[in-house]
Amino acid sequence: MDYKLYCDPTYDIPLYLDNMNMYIFSAFLIYIFFGFFLFIFQRRIVFNVIGIPQEPTYYGLNNIEIIKIITSDDIELLGWFSKPKTNKPTLIYLHGNSFDIGERAYRIQRYLKEGWGVLLFAWRGYSGNKGNPTEKNLYEDAESALKWVENNTQVKKSNLIIYGESLGTGVAVELGTRYKFKSIVLEAPFTSISDIAQKKYKIYPVKFFVLDKFDNYKKITKVFSPLLIISGMKDEVIPHSHSVKLFTKANDPKDCLFIGEAMHNNLYDFNIDKKVINFNS
Repeated sequence: MDYKLYCDPTYDIPLYLDNMNMYIFSAFLIYIFFGFFLFIFQRRIVFNVIGIPQEPTYYGLNNIEIIKIITSDDIELLGWFSKPKTNKPTLIYLHGNSFDIGERAYRIQRYLKEGWGVLLFAWRGYSGNKGNPTEKNLYEDAESALKWVENNTQVKKSNLIIYGESLGTGVAVELGTRYKFKSIVLEAPFTSISDIAQKKYKIYPVKFFVLDKFDNYKKITKVFSPLLIISGMKDEVIPHSHSVKLFTKANDPKDCLFIGEAMHNNLYDFNIDKKVINFNS
């Protein structure tokens, strides 16, 4: 028997290489599978649809009209509307992700006390509405809300405040490229969904595969309404740096409120409504 064969340190190299190749191939398959999963289910990740609201009175909102906004593709959107007092503006609230419109009642209450008109409506797929949310569809929902205001009130765009929160900032910026308003308010905005996704999933070239980009950074120079950007410097969902980049690139007139201790969902604990009201006085 040739004992040298068993003592040769190179004897097991082919087996080692085979095992290493198997691990690499397995890791590659997992990488591809998870990437495919992200691509297929990205809209479920971006648009986190949950919750059905109670009646407005449940949240302490009186004198609120429950309306139905019909989109051009026949989707019915739930909305809550209150008329403005004389010489007061109307705020259209474009809500963020992961809640129903009832969870934003405490916010609009502050503007109602100022005599402002308010339209708070839910995107398709949210708050019990039918339909599938996409970037294109949310733009359509917002256009339908504007058309409802135009057809049912005397409020002109020059007296409309477009308020975008988080996800809603993508729609607010898009509207700002199409029309001029009294002002546009962006709360916790992002440069683009692609930028957020790329930071979260660093090992994938996700920015090339995002279906709903909401590219605020590219569009912000086409917004000519007075602009107010509000952000928490400890935002754990959308990095504060996104707000800084947007504010730096935006046209004048503009203003900002960056709060050192604020996070993504607690900005109203710092009474940011006062800044919104003063900005529009």
